[in-house]
Amino acid sequence: GAPKDSKLYGSVEIDITDVELFIAQKRKKGLKITLTHVLASAVGKIIGKDIPELNCYVKRGKIVQRNSVDASISVLMKSGEMGSVIVKGVDKMSLQEVSNYINQKVADVKQGEETKATSNKHLLAKIPWPFRRWVFTLLKFIAVDQAISIKGLGLSPSGFGSFILSNIGTLGLDLGFGALMPGSSVAMAMFIGSAKKKPVVIKDEVVIRKMLTVSVTLDHRIVDGKHGGMLFRGLNRRLNSLAEL
Repeated sequence: GAPKDSKLYGSVEIDITDVELFIAQKRKKGLKITLTHVLASAVGKIIGKDIPELNCYVKRGKIVQRNSVDASISVLMKSGEMGSVIVKGVDKMSLQEVSNYINQKVADVKQGEETKATSNKHLLAKIPWPFRRWVFTLLKFIAVDQAISIKGLGLSPSGFGSFILSNIGTLGLDLGFGALMPGSSVAMAMFIGSAKKKPVVIKDEVVIRKMLTVSVTLDHRIVDGKHGGMLFRGLNRRLNSLAEL
């Protein structure tokens, strides 16, 4: 159907040469940290301290502020399907705490522990068409538009966290612009592309650096381009101050 809500899309290339060195040093010490963990921690702190507008949702035509910054991390399960891990209060956690929590949850998912989102998707798929669309529209109206929680299905305005983070680079994609998942009530979805070595001009000299493409989809009902710029500038700043994560 025709789009009903406006969206904003943006992307930026980030120099992660020093970030990869930082990750390698941590892993040598036995800390299982990945680029996804670093970005989840950085974005959580940016939203929590600098851009609270990205931690909002729309309820009955009004913008509502969440009480907690929660990250929804996409996870590739053994079945090949995508699931998600919710990290609550990610802005209050250290990078190591974020890493430990995600690694444990990912291990649970890969061992066959089905996420609520995947379970609901399977349940919805069993409903014959066109009734499936009617049911989904009804659930979206109750859980998203009216912000009424349906505990049995795990649906609520914060059921998918404050923002979605998906590493599409692991799937072989350099760049991607995803939709804000219907029913998620998130104001932002961030997609991590693949990292590649590229020639970059630094102080009028051409050097080889590891560059990462990061893209976002924003809910234009809540935020505008200014907030996207603040997000990308904040990300560059945080990645240059890794000791603070």
